[in-house]
Amino acid sequence: MIPALSLRQPWGALVVHFGKPIENRRWNTSFRGSFLIHAAKGMTRLEFDEALEFARAALGDKCPSEAELRATLQFGGIIGRARLVEVVPPQTNLSLVDDYPPGIDRRWHMPSQYGFVLADVEPIVFRPWRGQLGFFDVDMEVA
Repeated sequence: MIPALSLRQPWGALVVHFGKPIENRRWNTSFRGSFLIHAAKGMTRLEFDEALEFARAALGDKCPSEAELRATLQFGGIIGRARLVEVVPPQTNLSLVDDYPPGIDRRWHMPSQYGFVLADVEPIVFRPWRGQLGFFDVDMEVA
């Protein structure tokens, strides 16, 4: 078994295909290591628009167009793998915003949330799989 984490789209595509190095969560984890990236089944137009706006702020001219991002979207299955290397805590005190560990691209961190810092992200062949909340186990044959 290998752990997996479900991401709503288009956040999953931004991680797997466009270099988003931090996954933001309202909860913390002690987990560190390799895991599969699962794309959730659902996505609203508002979720897509808000994520694209966030990506534009983080990437500027290097941000994918709406069409480019939509072309990478897959739903309801495993789309990639990554390694969770660190968790940045919420930055509730604005004076701490500059207290990020070295090498962290804070443009992608939502300061009110935990930032799961990712490394070695790569897409894999899509495999349909039912998602769950939090980290969940996937049969190694799928991985």
